[in-house]
Amino acid sequence: MNSKLSQSIKDLSLDQKFAVGNDLVFLPDFTASFNELFKKKIYTENEVAYCNQFDDAMLRYASTWAAKEAVYKAIKQVDLGTFPFKKIEILREKPQGRPHVILHKNPNKFNISLTISHDGDYIWAVAFIEIKPKTN
Repeated sequence: MNSKLSQSIKDLSLDQKFAVGNDLVFLPDFTASFNELFKKKIYTENEVAYCNQFDDAMLRYASTWAAKEAVYKAIKQVDLGTFPFKKIEILREKPQGRPHVILHKNPNKFNISLTISHDGDYIWAVAFIEIKPKTN
């Protein structure tokens, strides 16, 4: 019974064409738990350089984390494989510019739209993904 249920869930996720993921971060909790090991495991060199250019670097780390989480949650709805956070890179064209997602694993599999917002101590990110049709 369990394997039939697992196969049914897998079949449903393979038929899905779109997915949405979101994440909400409370800045004081994020700041309290942030450390060098977490930074090294989660963020790319480009992301660290982006965050560190601001006086409020923790806000930038938290917003990048929320964005990575939102993208991850959307991908996991349609791809049951593993996807390390460091393989999801959040870049901006300019400081405080529109965020873009670069996937370093299966880079041509999805179209991704991402938005990040913050108000006070809260950061929210929403990712919308579309599975690109396979080309022969």
